Amino acid sequence: MSDTRALLAGLREGAVPSADALSAFAAGLADGSVSDAQAGAFAMAVCQRGLGEAGRVALTQAMTASGKVLRWDLSGPVLDKHSTGGLGDCVSLVLAPALAACGAFVPMISGRGLGHTGGTLDKLEAVPGVSVTLDEARFRAVVDEAGCAIVSASPDIAPADKRLYAVRDVTGTVESLDLITASILSKKLAAGLDGLVLDVKTGSGAFMKTEGEARALAEALVETAKAAGCPTTALITDMSQPLAPAMGNALEVAEAVAVLRGDRAGLLLEVSVALGGALLASAGLEADAKAGAQRIRDAISSGAAAERFARMLAAQGGPLGFVEAPVRYLPEAPVIHEVTAQQEGYVTAFAGQSLGLATVALGAGRKVESDSVNPAVGFSDIVPLGTKVAKGQPLMRIHAAREAQAAEAETAVRAAITHTPLAPEPRPLVLAEVR
Repeated sequence: MSDTRALLAGLREGAVPSADALSAFAAGLADGSVSDAQAGAFAMAVCQRGLGEAGRVALTQAMTASGKVLRWDLSGPVLDKHSTGGLGDCVSLVLAPALAACGAFVPMISGRGLGHTGGTLDKLEAVPGVSVTLDEARFRAVVDEAGCAIVSASPDIAPADKRLYAVRDVTGTVESLDLITASILSKKLAAGLDGLVLDVKTGSGAFMKTEGEARALAEALVETAKAAGCPTTALITDMSQPLAPAMGNALEVAEAVAVLRGDRAGLLLEVSVALGGALLASAGLEADAKAGAQRIRDAISSGAAAERFARMLAAQGGPLGFVEAPVRYLPEAPVIHEVTAQQEGYVTAFAGQSLGLATVALGAGRKVESDSVNPAVGFSDIVPLGTKVAKGQPLMRIHAAREAQAAEAETAVRAAITHTPLAPEPRPLVLAEVR
């Protein structure tokens, strides 16, 4: 108790806590000896004063060590990716099996929807029978068998982060760069990785709205992960429109499968290839990112990645024939409503956060933690930025549980899409790399 009080008093005065003090604090978060009031005071002090690079690294390592840290004995490197969250972002469903097809092992500990963005676990659970809650023995067996597994964190993975995140959520301290970095990396480092790639998004559909904010986060994440011993690269990518032409759990799974089967090109494929290429290069599996990207592309075009995905789904309880005919298994919404253009022009902007919240309102995400998710609802056939549309041409399709919800969603969609007479300037998908 006295050590925690001393740590808090020092933070209030602008002192950076020692690694030992942060380690004791993280252990107290995990075992409950640090109170919620103390955790909230810590979070607020860090928001106001910051920890600096050394303090951020020490906090990340302490939170990682607050629970179990996995160790692997496999025939290839253990790799993973993390995204800061976006729209139509089902990259994990494409990249994990593609990396596995390239000889890596991917024990991906993922999360659920947060705010206006979707969650990988919610998407995967749209596939009937799939379980994302595996005990350690089964988790290890799936990784060994399929080369990849996508699961939720067990209670003993970074328990200090679970405590601190819950407190941050109710004390208005979520936005701290130091606390975001420690939260993201403590869970990833606890997975025992040999390499990590980060997709730090910026734009209207991202949490980081400006490229400057995204770069600051990318640099903090990369510096901290490398200091903790994990080779890491970050790509800053554009999130001014959905990556897949769909938003919603089952709808995004269908898009991911289409990419894996070679039936769909576009942003989802390209960002998956770019991230995978950077990761293979940093892990030493390819000479450079360009060669790595080609290897990922080849794994997808050959069908090897789709085979790995099918193997992973079956090992986690899913149907054996899913990849061959996903439409047979994925749930469908009873109401499908087409939104058409009211005037001729170019699609020049999406209000991404508003569009994401519209899918949450349909039931694709949660307003509060206890909400259930409807896997069938969302948007599909979303036209990309720069598309020239005639009056009456479809902009997207709404998948809803009821007609009234579809009508509300149409109002939100129309407010979130901007038409202009002039075509927008094209924007690169990958804006920068941080190593």
